[in-house]
Amino acid sequence: MEYEFPSEEWVSAYKDAVNANEGYRKAGKDWTFGAVAMVVEADASIGIEKAIGMILDVHEGVCRGTKYVLGIDGVESAPFIIVGSYDRWKEVVEGKSDPIKAMMQGKLKLQKGHLPTILRFVESNRQLVVSATHVATRFKK
Repeated sequence: MEYEFPSEEWVSAYKDAVNANEGYRKAGKDWTFGAVAMVVEADASIGIEKAIGMILDVHEGVCRGTKYVLGIDGVESAPFIIVGSYDRWKEVVEGKSDPIKAMMQGKLKLQKGHLPTILRFVESNRQLVVSATHVATRFKK
């Protein structure tokens, strides 16, 4: 089954993919810094009228839960918030773009959180991308 990105169903399937990834379990075992929110900016040209947030409650190599929210306000409680366009997130989900490099290049924006902390977890982030590539995803356009 394919899941439309972004959607509540996609983020739920992503949680399952993260938890099935032994590489993430190992690389993320020291992550105790709180949830990470991925925000897709509004883009009316593809039917995204309001920013969409997907919160990953990751802790010690496990994704304990996810939350799908409309609007940037819905992710404010997350200690880490990464914002980008639909096309940038599509590249990440497809495994064509590394989110840390994209942040360093200004293609994704760390709106909230401590960049040096994220930089310490390069392999953990890479494994989150690997997990995303295992979700059967249907993209807009």
